[in-house]
Amino acid sequence: MKVLFGLPLRQTTGFVESLLKLVGSDWAVPDFSTLCRHQKVLNVSLPYREGTGPIYLLIDSTGIKAEGEGEWNARKHGGPKLRIWRKIHIGIDEETLEVRAVEVTSSNTGDAPMLPELLKQIPSDQDIGSVTDDGAYDTRKCHEAISSRDAHAVISPRKNAKPWKPTSPGVVARNEAVNAQRYLGRTSWRRWSGYHRRGRVETKMHCLKQLGQSLMARDFDRQVAEIQIRIAVLNRYSALGIPVTEPVG
Repeated sequence: MKVLFGLPLRQTTGFVESLLKLVGSDWAVPDFSTLCRHQKVLNVSLPYREGTGPIYLLIDSTGIKAEGEGEWNARKHGGPKLRIWRKIHIGIDEETLEVRAVEVTSSNTGDAPMLPELLKQIPSDQDIGSVTDDGAYDTRKCHEAISSRDAHAVISPRKNAKPWKPTSPGVVARNEAVNAQRYLGRTSWRRWSGYHRRGRVETKMHCLKQLGQSLMARDFDRQVAEIQIRIAVLNRYSALGIPVTEPVG
């Protein structure tokens, strides 16, 4: 309720009390201080639907403001120097468009080191068909982590990328992408490899920020719980159904 309607904890308790009164229930509602303490140790499990086959994972990251003034106020009036951001790393299932893995870090944490952590959240018995990322994940560790799950990496090589020494199957696959991009061109390679599917995870990031451009919690553990709850709400919405688009004419 708090995350969905963007309410402070005190208003959330009053809102829930009024709802229980309308349905004729005498359940006790915890006060906002109790809810605040429990939020720090809240264990959120992401609801998701099982796909019909291997999961095709789309990965991206974005930042969300934790403390400080907004962008407009900072540009107009300067704003305070203390501005803290949190970085959200997510992986979504291309078929169901539901978030299957999430990590929350500070703003100075890179994208590539979090890819193995996201893959660990996918059950070991779940087959992964491919992992699609942008050029920030074009590192040896990322390719090796994807190869260890017997998955195909769809990662755009960096500009002027050169082949690496073939020390692992993941590096060999990466070198093939570099050579294909060199001879076909970046545009043709992206169309051929299906790299354009990454736009779906960027859309999911936009949906996530529709629940709030900033975090209400101030403690890091509470901020992690708040982000996980937001994602759980989004997965519930996705489970209700997504539009099916078919070309006509």
